Amino acid sequence: MKINFADKAVAILVAAILIGSMTGCAPKQKKPVPRKMTVEPTISLFVNETGQVKRLRMEEYIKGVVAAEMDTEWPANALAAQAILARTFTLKQIKDKGGVPKHRTDASTSVEEFQAYDQAKINDNVRRAVDMTRGEVVKFRGNYINAWFSACDGGTEASAVEGLAYHREQTPYIKAGVKDGCLSITVPENRQWSASFPLNTVRAAVVKSTGTDPGEINSANVSVVKKGPSGRVAAFKIGKATVSGPVLRLALGSDKMRSIYITGFSVQGYNLVMTGKGFGHGVGMCQWGAKKMATEGKKPGDIIKFYFKGITIEKMWK
Repeated sequence: MKINFADKAVAILVAAILIGSMTGCAPKQKKPVPRKMTVEPTISLFVNETGQVKRLRMEEYIKGVVAAEMDTEWPANALAAQAILARTFTLKQIKDKGGVPKHRTDASTSVEEFQAYDQAKINDNVRRAVDMTRGEVVKFRGNYINAWFSACDGGTEASAVEGLAYHREQTPYIKAGVKDGCLSITVPENRQWSASFPLNTVRAAVVKSTGTDPGEINSANVSVVKKGPSGRVAAFKIGKATVSGPVLRLALGSDKMRSIYITGFSVQGYNLVMTGKGFGHGVGMCQWGAKKMATEGKKPGDIIKFYFKGITIEKMWK
């Protein structure tokens, strides 16, 4: 997900720094605060499936994102919470990264490049959810948050460092450790999953992700060496190598290694076998948790504030 806003605040900040340095009293550098908009923006979207670029209004784009990211038949309030995060993500990526520079567009339909998008799945439930949160975004101290979400947090929220190995900036707005009871309503494979990986596949994944060859992998040299506050694996020992949980998950495939909330980890025959719970990194809003709260009558803002603290939900345009 990416979005980039080359707004005047950046130019003003740069000018101030240059002037300050010339006079010997350069001001402290601060992140420019996003300007409040009054008109819904039109964005450019690179359609990866066709290679075409289309222009569409932001709210129409968000409908396609919500339809792709969440079950369109779920309660409207859960979809609406997803819409607020999708809108926030889009604006932050445009502002911080210029969208998708590779395509010279604000967004793309690729999950790897931006966020999911599926216009064909938009239905009346999605339209209602997006319309009821029109223009709403999440901010922390005046800036867009990293609007993370995952399918199922395994019942307990992770910090950005624990779940994503994210160190780029402080994220004090993440409510690490909060418990949402999502396992009581989620599908069986999120309550308990199991995956088996051939040892040669594991070895290649470790080499590719760490640059270290773990050598022969066997039952005597694999273990969990460090866990984070929520119980997720921060680091694994595999042969001669130590690899972080989030890194290993990406290397082995996040659809198969469904989370780093690991409950079992061992070599069985010629395979590394894992068991765990949850699906995704577990940082930010849990979609199944959002569904549970929406079913209980919670509003979109209530759901957002359950997973994020010290934040405000602001309306950027009417």
